[in-house]
Amino acid sequence: MRRIILSTESGADLPEVLADKHDVQVIPMHVIMDGQDYLDGHLSVNEIYDFYDRTKKIPSTSATNVHEYHEFFKKIRKDFPDSIIIHIGYTSKASASFQNALIAAEDLKDLFLIDALNVTGGLTAVVMYTVTLLEKEPRIDPVHLIEKIESKVPKSRLAFIPGSLDFLRAGGRVSNLAYLGGALLKIKPCIELVEGKLVSTKKYRGNMSTVAEKLMRDYLNQYDIDRQQIYFIYSIGLSENIKQRINEIANETGFKNITWIQAGAMISTHSGPGGFGIAGIEV
Repeated sequence: MRRIILSTESGADLPEVLADKHDVQVIPMHVIMDGQDYLDGHLSVNEIYDFYDRTKKIPSTSATNVHEYHEFFKKIRKDFPDSIIIHIGYTSKASASFQNALIAAEDLKDLFLIDALNVTGGLTAVVMYTVTLLEKEPRIDPVHLIEKIESKVPKSRLAFIPGSLDFLRAGGRVSNLAYLGGALLKIKPCIELVEGKLVSTKKYRGNMSTVAEKLMRDYLNQYDIDRQQIYFIYSIGLSENIKQRINEIANETGFKNITWIQAGAMISTHSGPGGFGIAGIEV
């Protein structure tokens, strides 16, 4: 039986311990800071925050290019001979990365690409759903597996509250007027993935401890999330008290497995310190 190998991008924020445990191959995206190009994962989030404190600017981010993808897929094939590769990619609506992967895969056999239409924990949720499915059905037909993954893509739900409007303003995602109004009223936007696009869907008022709990309640009311697993995403600086309270709510509402994911450089560049998000898959 041929082995199926999964791959994804660093923008999934898939914890290294899970990637290593399940042989999920991760290709880095790019962060450009102060004129230098860094591979995502080779630049600490604290360095990004320090850079903003010094310059009031945020780094830019860019997709993995075609050549990098081609070499990445070739290496997987070398490391796992005769394998079938399934690449679950970062949303094509927010990055050129998936399109570049498609181009790189044109002359490679037994390589299948799926646009997860999601990022960070929402992308990790799809990857880990696939991992679990392979553990339960190790002899599953690859075509059937792909059909199952694609059926779950529109059911992966991500909601995220940035920790700082400063970073959204620095990145041009809010106007100065909106920024001033939001700062004065302590308004925090909720960012969700809608058909693969990052969209501001709600606005919350208050400190992060209040807002995080409101987001959790609204998220669970809006989506019928599978109680087997939920993912919480945080950027450095989120209070441990908030994490504890969110865990309590997750336990109270019947979740059997809880995984916390630290936002990497790609997401932290836009969210700033102290952000909080939720991801899961609807039943």
